[in-house]
Amino acid sequence: MGMRFRDRAEAGQRLADGLPQFRERPHTVVLGLARGGVPLAAAAASALYLPFGAVLVRKLGIPGRSETAFGALAWSQGDVVRLINRPLKDHIQALGISEAALEAVEAHERAELVRRAREYPGVDHDLRGKTTILVDDGLATGATMRAAVEAVRSAGARTVVAAVPVASLEAATSLGRVCDLVHALHIPGKFNAVGAFYEHFEQLTDAEVMKQLEGA
Repeated sequence: MGMRFRDRAEAGQRLADGLPQFRERPHTVVLGLARGGVPLAAAAASALYLPFGAVLVRKLGIPGRSETAFGALAWSQGDVVRLINRPLKDHIQALGISEAALEAVEAHERAELVRRAREYPGVDHDLRGKTTILVDDGLATGATMRAAVEAVRSAGARTVVAAVPVASLEAATSLGRVCDLVHALHIPGKFNAVGAFYEHFEQLTDAEVMKQLEGA
């Protein structure tokens, strides 16, 4: 299995240990991908003495295989950024999944994204000209992180860093094409699921995430 993390907070602290060049750096903000990335962002930002917040993202999961994403959505200053993996979408449709089924997934996730945008604090940072460190608890396909990158770029971020405890090789390689820096503590030879690299990997509730973001 290789590297393991006790929980998200400990993983965030270890991410910060690997990013000393950003400690107390002006015009820099740490944003966690909500929900799972928020505890890591809070811990990393505290260790680096940086402000933090969240970027709202939703994975578009394949019906029947929801952990595999054919795309993702992200919230950016009142707009929804939409990212679709066209070759994968074409492939799954060729296997018999209908356009209507995929549209239903997107409609559901878009509604959830808008709901969170109305309720979550700490999601409206001014990113113009800033260095933005995007943090998540891990990258399987990298779809939500790609959408988050697009969202903060569209909001004016000058430099974008993706920081995660664990990532698949495919996701890290893909993100390297769109980020200024990809910081992954562990890129295993065999990647099954993000949660497999944590001792404690509970699902987070809205209340838990919003409580952390209240001080963002």
